[in-house]
Amino acid sequence: MYPATPANSEWLTRKKIIDARLYAAGWQIVPLAATKSYDRCAVEEFQTANGPADYALCLNNRVVAVVEAKKLTLGPQNVLSQAERYSRGIWQGEQRWGDFGVPFLYSTNGEVIWHHDIRHALNRSREISLFHTPAALEEKLKRDFDESLGLLQLLPNNHPRVRPYQREANQAVEMAISERKRNMLVAMATGTGKTFTTVNQIYRLMKTGVARRILFLVDRRALAAQALRAFASFDAEPGLKFDNVYEVYSQRFRREDLGEEDKFDPKVLPASYLLSPKPGSAFVYISTIQRMTINLFGRDAVWGIGDEEIDEDAAKLDIPTHVFDLVVADECHRGYTSSQAGLWRMTLNHFDAIKLGLTATPASHTTSFFKHLVYRYEYERAVQEGFLVDYDVVNIRSNVRINGIFLNEGEEVGLVNPETGAKKLDVLEDERQFDTSKIEHEITSPDSNKKILEEIKRYTLQHEERYGRFPKTLIFAANDLPHTSHADQLVDIARDVFGHGDSFVQKITGSPTVDRPLQRIREFRNRPHPAIAVSVDMMTTGVDIPDLEYIVFLRPIKSRILFEQMIGRGTRKGEKLTDKSHFVVFDCFDGTLLQYFKDTTGVTEEAPTPPTRTISEIIEDIWQNRDRDYNVRCLVKRLQRIDKEMSGEAREQFSAFVPDGDMAAFAKMLPQDLHQNFTKVMNLLRDVAFQDLLLHYQRKLRVFLIAHGTQDTVSSEWLVRGSDGNEYKPRDYLTAFVQYVHSHQSDIDAISILLNAPRDWSPGALQELRQKLSAAPQRFTVENLEKAHRTMYKKAMVDIISMVKHAADSQSPLLTAAERVDRALDKIARGRSFNELQRQWLERIRVHLQENLSIDQEDFESQPALSRYGGWSRAVDVFEGYLPGLLTELNMAIAA
Repeated sequence: MYPATPANSEWLTRKKIIDARLYAAGWQIVPLAATKSYDRCAVEEFQTANGPADYALCLNNRVVAVVEAKKLTLGPQNVLSQAERYSRGIWQGEQRWGDFGVPFLYSTNGEVIWHHDIRHALNRSREISLFHTPAALEEKLKRDFDESLGLLQLLPNNHPRVRPYQREANQAVEMAISERKRNMLVAMATGTGKTFTTVNQIYRLMKTGVARRILFLVDRRALAAQALRAFASFDAEPGLKFDNVYEVYSQRFRREDLGEEDKFDPKVLPASYLLSPKPGSAFVYISTIQRMTINLFGRDAVWGIGDEEIDEDAAKLDIPTHVFDLVVADECHRGYTSSQAGLWRMTLNHFDAIKLGLTATPASHTTSFFKHLVYRYEYERAVQEGFLVDYDVVNIRSNVRINGIFLNEGEEVGLVNPETGAKKLDVLEDERQFDTSKIEHEITSPDSNKKILEEIKRYTLQHEERYGRFPKTLIFAANDLPHTSHADQLVDIARDVFGHGDSFVQKITGSPTVDRPLQRIREFRNRPHPAIAVSVDMMTTGVDIPDLEYIVFLRPIKSRILFEQMIGRGTRKGEKLTDKSHFVVFDCFDGTLLQYFKDTTGVTEEAPTPPTRTISEIIEDIWQNRDRDYNVRCLVKRLQRIDKEMSGEAREQFSAFVPDGDMAAFAKMLPQDLHQNFTKVMNLLRDVAFQDLLLHYQRKLRVFLIAHGTQDTVSSEWLVRGSDGNEYKPRDYLTAFVQYVHSHQSDIDAISILLNAPRDWSPGALQELRQKLSAAPQRFTVENLEKAHRTMYKKAMVDIISMVKHAADSQSPLLTAAERVDRALDKIARGRSFNELQRQWLERIRVHLQENLSIDQEDFESQPALSRYGGWSRAVDVFEGYLPGLLTELNMAIAA
């Protein structure tokens, strides 16, 4: 029987809570002098030179840790200093760690545990989820972390596929680990190889022993398969892939999670690896965070969280905290950090390991968990260094998307029952106005969607004319709701507009109506058809489509993270399309969507998903007087929302609890009623039947209109996006080009030659000109300048020489390459006569010049169109020795 003691005393906390937690970790609770052998036990009231320690954790008759206990109402963090004092007062022979006789310290109030490994001065105290097991501390004592770090520092990072910035990322992570940081974030733009960088990092950590047991967390099985693919293809050592050197395990996959190209045989992790980690073992375990959460907290923990199906074979396991040395959280901007899925944090926090978050889109709520943003590789830098491609912008102005829809009295509209899909026609008895936020949610205009797609088609035709291929196009629709799906409508209209059959345009969403969506994604990536994919959010992340060239935003969004993930689908350099120099973003909201995100780059504030407290939890907080005023305000808002959403039948049901079922009036008076008669009102709010009705009341039937008669006006404007992040209209772009040419006449030799010394024109000058112009902040590429001149002067395929000369002198004519070459050949032909062989060579030279706008001796040997006919020596013979002078005249005439 417990002695008389205050209910919240330290002694009761120890007996009722802390003893149980130590016992659960494998420590036997024994009083001092109860036994002569102290092994795997927690000795109570252990005497030190500085007073009695609440617990001394002992292994093999040596004290390895001191535990300081406090009552439940006290926070334990700041009492670690007391454990430090006791550690200084313990002598166990010669081995000490500075002033300390014991290496590990703990402080706890039973609920929260703080831990400090004092063996290194840089080690930070930290909160942990559970006490370490005897095996965990034994392993810690046997490992020489400093020696492993020394080996890591000496290990060359010279993998042939590692890019310079990826090496920088590895260096930053390794520096952070050497500084004893345990939570860190790496932010790398989509398409720059986060996974490859991390696989290389993991290999380095495993090889040197800095981290041997690795958990790689993702939030989709398909991403787990993708990560497994990355490990299986990584060349770890000469002739050996990563999974030939170290064990790599995963959860079970479904066939649809794997691609046809997958040749690896996934190995399922034995449960013993989680339950009884062996010192010295080395392996990588790739798992969804949903599965790991089930392993830690049970199947009920993940019910209703996320849209990933729960693995049937997942079960709760008794997993110790030290099973992993490193936990990698991939795409950590998602559920790992939002308040809606705080359970994910609990999963990460369970493991006393180094934690590395990977993301392309860091936000403040991401860094709040991972704390140290140790490395960042931005999209703009990746573009400048040539690892990603930039994008141009086409602003599409739709009157419907900008101003909404106005319906007149007497207008005929279509009515859709969102529950059944039944349709009928109706005539409006009064006018109605729908603002832009209602488009595709409460009403749609088929004409608007059709005209927008027709405008996009116009650009695809220009693309086909220039490149000889249809651009892979991804359209983001507003939604994919049953019976009123915007995605379905776009697919149907696009098939008509583009006229290439059903397989040309496909929907790829998570809807049950899409058969094997992951397979559809792989087809979109690897096959000619579909050429157009319509999605909502399934393809916003974790999808690698390097040859994507068009991204269409018909979905209004406000999340910077989501926007950057969507943009990231197009940033990769082409795989089959080696000439992919950029991609095009179509902003179907007249540029307002892109403008919204202009000032939200970098680690900006973005609110996490709103909390998901149930209405019952809010009521209970009011009853328990926890932050009552705040929670009353929250409840009032919830009740007002219910009033707006409920049907007439629900109002009748609520009348059993609230006068006339008037929830709005009840909510309005609630603060006053609670103040005047708290107990009576709380009895109603806590009524089980009332709370059940608050959750399951019948919602009003959603009505969806089809505005068949609404005619949209759609236009578009192409913009150039400079490497400085600015977007230029064609007129402004050409004005900037004029200024650039005028200001660089003296310091760019190629411009000076064109304007002042055409005799010196050569392939080298042309190459310099193109390089200098494309490197300008405005990205003056030949393609961009051609588009701008076509838009402003209605002149297609203007050559680069004409552009520069016209920028310097507006009276200079704009010529195509063919016109310029013909003019030059006509000039040198004057007063000369050529024989048949010479005319044949001049025709070959003409073809070469139309592509290259200059020629020299080397071209006769390197260009097949010239070399196959005998090259330089044969041409010199044909022109009887005066070919060098003729080429000089030609280059001069081209540049004139």
